[in-house]
Order: sequence, then C-alpha cells, then structure tokens
Amino acid sequence: MRIRGERECKDCGTRWSYYETGTPNCPNCGSLRSTGIGERTRHTASTATLDLSPARNHLGDGAEDLRAAAERAAEDCRAFARQHGFIHSGELAPLDETYVGALELRTVADELGRAMRTTDAEEAYFLALLGGVDDGERPAPTEVPESLRTARGLAAAKAVEEYRRDVNDYLDDLPDEAARAAFGTLGEHRKRIGALDGDVSPATADRLVRVARELGTYLREGDESALVTARDRLSRLG
Repeated sequence: MRIRGERECKDCGTRWSYYETGTPNCPNCGSLRSTGIGERTRHTASTATLDLSPARNHLGDGAEDLRAAAERAAEDCRAFARQHGFIHSGELAPLDETYVGALELRTVADELGRAMRTTDAEEAYFLALLGGVDDGERPAPTEVPESLRTARGLAAAKAVEEYRRDVNDYLDDLPDEAARAAFGTLGEHRKRIGALDGDVSPATADRLVRVARELGTYLREGDESALVTARDRLSRLG
C-alpha cells in the first residue's frame, strides 16, 4: 500500500514517522487525529519483532511442557509472519532469516504440537529453532531430521512467495526487466516445491531462499555480480 509516512498531530502539532512507529497514534498525546505530510510512498514493512522467550518459558522436563512451548511458538511465529513486509518507505528490504525461520518454526511447532509421540531428533531440532530464530539463526540443512524436511521446504516456498509479491510491487515503481525475469524463474521453482508439499532436500530449500536474497541484493545495491550468481544458481536448482 502507499501511505504518507510523515504525520502531524492535529491536536498538539507533534510530527512523527509512521514508518518508524508503525502506529497512527500521536507519540506525544495519543491522539488519532493527524494529517499526512508529503508524497505517498509504498510501504509494507512492520515494526513488529519476534520474541520467543514466552514460548521458551514453557519448557520443562515433560512432554506436556514441550507441547505447550510448541503451541506458543507457533502462535507467536504466525502473528509475526502475518505482519511482516519487505518494502520500507519505498525501499526494498532483504529477505531476512528471522522471517524464514519463523515460518519454519511455525510448521515444526504445529507438527510437534499435534504429534502423539516425538523423536529425540525432532525435539532437538525444535529446541534449536526455538533457541535461535528470533536472533536470525537456524540449524544447518544437514541438521534437519528427515521427518521434518518438508517444514524446511514449505518455509522456503512461502518466504519466497511473499518476498516475490512485494518485489513485484517494487518493480512496478522501479522497473528492471532482468530482475523481473529472474524472479519469474524463481517463482516456477517455488511452485514446484509447493506442489511437492515441501518435500525437497533442505539444501535445495535453502538455495531457493539464497537466490531470492541475491536478487534482492542486486535490486537494492545494483550489484551485477549478485544477479549473475543468482542466475547461475537458478540454472542449477533441481
């Protein structure tokens, strides 16, 4: 959407940036009566952050504690992902690891929350995600249990789908045919992984995300080498 991010309160005259606060309330007096200043700018980003400490606080020694932690993690990741966006006051943001990790943790947590039994490997992987995703850290692809690999694939497909949606809007404002073509090819790979319900190797899932990031780097920084690398990686995505 396009908004006038700079606001002026009609009641007290305070000026602030909606881009920074993420709220229409005046930070000085709380009034909702304000006017926009300047041109409308495309903006989808949010000020929301992911905090998994409430979920971690549920952890204890029993299966019920793990299930409670999984349910809370899934809920918090879902709320975070729903608000996330990749255009901040007209500028394209990277496809960040916290967002991708939140999508994966949400799926893993949902599966563990419903499961009658879980393996030690599944629990260890869930705990690794729970311990690092809000800091932008995920386990390596080699650490993904076979039973949870679809969660990695689905997270990658969903993240790339949402990133492409914002990129397409960004390219409407700042056309780049090379980038649009590359993102189109990336979208075909994303559809294939989605059709397989995420059942691809974790390394393949991570390559999909890496290509999206490299194409984002090209658009943000004009880095031609990032475009070349992304195209080469796309040609080798199986």
